[in-house]
Amino acid sequence: MEAKLQRRIQRYGWDKAAPHYERYWQEQLAPAREHLFALAALQPGERVLDVACGTGLVSFPAAEAVAPSGTLVATDISEAMVSAVAAEAARRGLRTVTTLRTDAEDLRLPDHTFDVALCALGLMYVPDPVAALREMLRVLTPGGRMVAAVWGARKNCGWAEIFPIVDARVQSEVCPMFFQLGTGDCLSQVAAEAGFSDVRSERISTILRYESADDAVGAAFAGGPVALAHSRFEDHVREQAHAEYLASIDPFRNGSVYGIPGEFVVTFGRRPA
Repeated sequence: MEAKLQRRIQRYGWDKAAPHYERYWQEQLAPAREHLFALAALQPGERVLDVACGTGLVSFPAAEAVAPSGTLVATDISEAMVSAVAAEAARRGLRTVTTLRTDAEDLRLPDHTFDVALCALGLMYVPDPVAALREMLRVLTPGGRMVAAVWGARKNCGWAEIFPIVDARVQSEVCPMFFQLGTGDCLSQVAAEAGFSDVRSERISTILRYESADDAVGAAFAGGPVALAHSRFEDHVREQAHAEYLASIDPFRNGSVYGIPGEFVVTFGRRPA
């Protein structure tokens, strides 16, 4: 897919997903965030960059970890996402949190500005992950830390059929390389290629729990990367896609509750001093 088109799909797709994102994904993504923070080891007074910040599920705990004198800049390609973070920061009275709508591959931030760069489950959507990681490297101070989390191998993610189900109806791959970074040592290799040293990765198995079919469908279609395509489906197409997806995750159903397997890869790297 042409990179410009992929960025456009991501931008407006996440605008659609923003109102639903936390409802369906806050609890389910917690293990990835916990490992990301453990590797980042944030300290009071540090300057933090959160790339692909979404609604701030990483941004606000990170800002608390570096308080009172630390600062955080939250960036995302989606205007709706950064607006949500800005509004929540204002509601909390957090003057140390600022936002910027920008592409991960072109951060438009000064060199050597941050002590830590975080990216939780955003690199899979970037046309050129190496370029995005090089941007994070550029804005880090010497010795600065990067921690990124991605989804793991496709075979270990029970919800993975969402992509071919949508692709069959819109004839366009929404996330063409979604699982590549989480396969084998790919993310570590990409981080090293971007210039990071001391690279190491952890692989985490998890279960995505949804209390009902409606919640499982909402997470997959309305609150995730296929939200733009889903919003354009006619009613009968939407019903067919929902039914096909529920059939794909039925092996993970116990009564009305779904426990869908998933996997994360979390990688640490350091800007060489």
